[in-house]
Formats: sequence, C-alpha cells, structure tokens
Amino acid sequence: MKPKAIFNWSGGKDSSLALFKLLQSQEYDILCLLTSVSEQYQRISMHGVRTELLELQAQSIGIPLQKLMIPEMPTMEVYEKQMIETLTILKNQGASVSVFGDIFLEDLRTYRENQLAKIHLKGIFPLWKQSTKELIREFLDLGFKTITTCVNEKYLDKSFVGRVIDEDFLKDLPSHVDPCGENGEFHTFVYDGPIFQQPIPFQIGEIVHRTYTPTPKNNDGDYECGEKEESQKPFDTGFWYCDLLS
Repeated sequence: MKPKAIFNWSGGKDSSLALFKLLQSQEYDILCLLTSVSEQYQRISMHGVRTELLELQAQSIGIPLQKLMIPEMPTMEVYEKQMIETLTILKNQGASVSVFGDIFLEDLRTYRENQLAKIHLKGIFPLWKQSTKELIREFLDLGFKTITTCVNEKYLDKSFVGRVIDEDFLKDLPSHVDPCGENGEFHTFVYDGPIFQQPIPFQIGEIVHRTYTPTPKNNDGDYECGEKEESQKPFDTGFWYCDLLS
C-alpha cells in the first residue's frame, strides 16, 4: 500500500509542477490538496485567488480539497494551532507525509519540518534545490499555463500583474527577480496543464493595490498578511493584485 500524502496546494506554478512530479512518481496516494484560505475574504492566502477558482482547480485535478481557514491577521500561535489541528485530522485519516513546492529557502524548510515533527509527519519537497531557471522552462515545456495574480512592489511594478508567464514575461523580469518568484516576488494561478482534466475558465477583473504587514508563514511558504492603516504604512509591504473572476 502506498503512503498517503497531504499535498500543500497554493494554486500556483510551483505547486502544480511539484504535484505533476509527485503524480508521475506514483510513490504516494494523495489524500487531499490542503490550501490556506483567508476566512474573511474567501481567497487563497497571498495569491488573492477566489475560492471558486480554487475549487474548480481541485475538481479538474480530481483530488479532494481541504481548506485551512485563516482568520484576519492571525498570531503565530493561532496559525500554528489551526495548522496542527488540521494536520492531525488528516494524519488520523492515514496521512504520513506532507508535500511542498518549496525550492531553496532553507529556513522555510526547517520551519516546516519542525512543525511536522510535532505530530510525526514527514516533509517531502519534489522541487528541492533544482535550478529555478530550469524549473520554469520545464513548467512551460510541459504545457502548463499560468497568470500572475499578485506581485510584490519591492521587486516588480504594476505592469507585471495579470500577465501570462511566457517567454516575453521571463525576458522582462529584472535580473534580481527569481524566475520562479521563490523569494515572494510574485504569485500565480495555473489554469491549464497536464495535471488538469480540462482548463479552468476565468476572466480578468480589476487590478488593485493593497498594503500589508507580514505575520506567520502559511502552508504555501508565504506570509499571512493583515491590512494596516495608512499611518502604519512605513512598516508595510505593498502588493498589486489582479482579480480573476470565475
């Protein structure tokens, strides 16, 4: 019998490629896709994608979806408590490993493994230490299609949000930006590719700017964010979001 795996799903390109590789290996029985969702806004944490589109992804992939509902501006203690409770439920359903799409952030991997160790789960990282330049090429060559839904204005300007990632996008990226956005430069929504039974239909909505302050890391390797007042802006990070409509 194959080990049962929890797959930490963000809806983006790294998750999609990691899932593809895991499915190709046939080493694990994937119990569910686990996604952190903002309870207040009903969107994938940081990516800003509506849950309706997340659900369409899961349906097209054919793997059950498990949402981890995150309150607005959770403390680290609250976030970790909710994560451990959810993982414990899944472990009781037979899960023995938890899979992530992380590539090279050592501190994030250590954090994940330390949290998993509390309930005796093992972390699996299918993309670990692979070249991000090669990974994004492989992603495109496999036929995946993805659009940017969020960009961090510390790295990229408004023109990069709401763009399909293709050769032109990669050529336009500044040299200091990782091509997979591994440092949080941008986040994506994958709408077609070899893991899907059919493409995910969507329409591009408005582009908006939000300022946030980071709190704890979520299961996608990003930080949960709480919106702040204008007086606190010097401590905030700004993001451009492209809304996608189902």
